[in-house]
Amino acid sequence: MRTIEVTRFGGPEVLKLRERPDPVAGPGQVVVDVAAIPLLWLDTALRSGKGRDWFAVEPPYVPGNGVAGTVSTIGAGVEADWIGLDVVTDTRETGSYAERVAVPVDGLVLIPDALTTLTAAALLTDGRTALGILDGVSVNAGTPVLITGAGGGMGLLLVQLATARGARVVGAARGEPKLEAVRAQGAVAAIDYSDPDWTDSVLAALGGARPAVVLDGVGGEIGQAAFAITAEGGVFSAHGAASGDFAPLDQDASRERSITVRGISDVQFSPEEGNRRLRDVLAKAAAGTIAPVIGRTYPLEDAAEAHRRIEAREIVGKSLLLVNAEAGR
Repeated sequence: MRTIEVTRFGGPEVLKLRERPDPVAGPGQVVVDVAAIPLLWLDTALRSGKGRDWFAVEPPYVPGNGVAGTVSTIGAGVEADWIGLDVVTDTRETGSYAERVAVPVDGLVLIPDALTTLTAAALLTDGRTALGILDGVSVNAGTPVLITGAGGGMGLLLVQLATARGARVVGAARGEPKLEAVRAQGAVAAIDYSDPDWTDSVLAALGGARPAVVLDGVGGEIGQAAFAITAEGGVFSAHGAASGDFAPLDQDASRERSITVRGISDVQFSPEEGNRRLRDVLAKAAAGTIAPVIGRTYPLEDAAEAHRRIEAREIVGKSLLLVNAEAGR
């Protein structure tokens, strides 16, 4: 089967197409013929070598942490009814940039009939993380909310979810295509943070009120500027580092202003909790209350180009790798 390997730490050019033996399902496992693979900013950070502070990964390795596809074979102890079912699952032990993966059956989540495998793949990581972020903050009718990185896959989901709760959402992103997408998800305003005075525009859009909740998916100087306008007694979620690092926050200032700071560790779930949240977000999508924005898809062999586009911040919404045309639906 074809896989993509990170041959060494470096730029997108270190992603190489390789042939590996097809996986065999062991006891308690199934083989999934992969249809779609969600691409994450984390994939690019690990590939570049920046993620070694967070994850123990060394080349050569197959990147990615989840797939959507169809169960093709089963191992000992697995019910035959699984064969032919469309599922979505984590692949933490094996990577996911591949035509087939062998995974534990107890990690599979069925894809509702109303959804495609592409939609399920797009929600695998971003959807459950977005739910976890919002579950950790108080967002109600009228709550002023600022979301940075709002034009990305998870950012647009956060805009949808917060707007559905009645919040007054301002989304901050870069470039008109992303701003247009933010507005389309129901935000009261979309602000370009390439403007030096972008935080003033956020406050103006909120009628002079400071955001009571800030959901920062960017980090760095953007996150730091967003923290500076967070309301006293508010919540700042520093869950993103799309700029290359998490926002450098003044802990003394957060205490003085009674700001509750949440981080990426607050949305790290056990496998059981992660699957529960995944089933929840898939059910919401099947009911039509949430819909991921899939901006670009790439064939498996174009993984390097996909990484280039992600790092260039060119993509609105979610990016996916597509693998077996006959797998999934």
